[in-house]
Amino acid sequence: MTYFDTLETRSDDQRASDLAAALPKQIALAQTAAGYADSLSGIEASSITSAADLAALQVLRKSDLSKAQGGNAPFGGFTVKPASGFAHIFQSPGPIYEPGGVDHDWWRMGRFLHAVGIGAGDVVQNCFGYHLTPAGMIFENGARAVGAAVLPAGTGQTELQVTAARDVGATAYAGTPDYLKVILDKAETMGVKLGFTKAAVGGGALFPSLRQEYADRGITCLQSYATADLGSIAYESAAMEGMIVDENVIVEIVTPGTGTPVAPGEVGEVVVTTLNPDYPLIRFATGDLSAILPGTSPCGRTNLRIKGWMGRADQTTKIKGMFVRPEQVAALVEKHDEIVKARVIAARDGEMDTMTVQIEANAGDEITFGKSVIEVLKMKAKIEVVAPGALPKDGLVIEDQRSYD
Repeated sequence: MTYFDTLETRSDDQRASDLAAALPKQIALAQTAAGYADSLSGIEASSITSAADLAALQVLRKSDLSKAQGGNAPFGGFTVKPASGFAHIFQSPGPIYEPGGVDHDWWRMGRFLHAVGIGAGDVVQNCFGYHLTPAGMIFENGARAVGAAVLPAGTGQTELQVTAARDVGATAYAGTPDYLKVILDKAETMGVKLGFTKAAVGGGALFPSLRQEYADRGITCLQSYATADLGSIAYESAAMEGMIVDENVIVEIVTPGTGTPVAPGEVGEVVVTTLNPDYPLIRFATGDLSAILPGTSPCGRTNLRIKGWMGRADQTTKIKGMFVRPEQVAALVEKHDEIVKARVIAARDGEMDTMTVQIEANAGDEITFGKSVIEVLKMKAKIEVVAPGALPKDGLVIEDQRSYD
C-alpha cells in the first residue's frame, strides 16, 4: 500500500499537534480578510487550536457569501488577496464566485486520485465541466499532482467522447457517476472497445448498482466529496468503508441550522474549515448531511471518516450533478402569473438521474413551462401540468425519490 504523503498515516496525537500549530495561524489569517470583520472580531486566534475550539465561532453559510459578494464582488472580502491574484475565477449558480489556483494540488484532489490508483502513465478523460464552474479544473489540478495526463473532455458530444477515449488511450475517467455509463453504452453501440480501468467520480450519488456495473466491466470506481467553495472534503479509498476526511480540512457535524456539534455518530450538517491560506473559509456550512464513523479505515489511513453524503439539511438537491434550490423553484413560479405552485421531483430511470417538474397552473402549456425550467433550473425536465390544488400540501418544493441504499 502506498499513500499520497505521510500526513495520511499520522497518529491521533501527531495530527492534533499539527492542527494546534496550523489552526491559530489560519484564524489569524482569516482575521485579515474584510469578510470576517464581524464574525471573528475579538477572537484570540491563539486560543483556537482544535475542532472543539472552533465550535465557539460563528458558522458561515453560502447565503452569507452571496450577500457579501453582492456588495463586494467577486469574493465578498473572504479571500486574502484580490481577484487578480488568482489563476482562475469561477461562477456557480447563485451566482457565487469562487477563486481557483494552479499551485500544486491547490484543491487537494490529488489525494483522492491517488487513492483511486491514478498516477503517472494514466490518461484521465476529465468529463467535469470547464465552463464557468470549477469542477473540471479541480480534477485537472489533482491529476497534475499525481502525474497523470488529462484529456479535458467536459460534458456532452458522447460519440466524440468515445472516439477521443479510444484514440488517446484513456485509462481513467473523472466525472459524474452516471455519465461514464453513457460513454460505455455508446461505445458498445459503436463497436468500440475502451481502456478505462479506473473512475474517480463526484457531483452526485454513486449508487451501489452502478458501482457494481462498472466493477463487472473491470473498472474500479470510487467517489469523492467536494464543493466548489472548499475543494476536496473527503474521499473513498479501496476499502470503501465511509469517506476519509482530507488532511487539510477540519470537519464538524452539527445540528442543522446551528453551529452546535452533534453527539458522535449522529447525523447532522457538515461544517468545514479549510487550511487553504488563499481562501480561509472558517466553519463553512455545506448544507449536506453526514455522520462520523467510529474507528479508522482498514486501508491504513488514520484520519476521521464520515459516512458520506446522506442528504441535504435543507431541500436543496443535486440532480445530474447540479444543485436545484428552493429559491430557484420560487423564481419559476414568479416567472408566470398562471403558475400557482411547483414541485421538483428527483428520481432514477435505470442508472440515470431524472427530473420532473410538476406545475399547478390555471393556464399555460408544457412547452412554455419547459423553456422556463431550462432557463431557471439550468437543465431539461419532464413537465407535468396539474390543476390547482392537486399537489400535496406538505411544504416540499423539491422531493428526492431516489434510494441511497
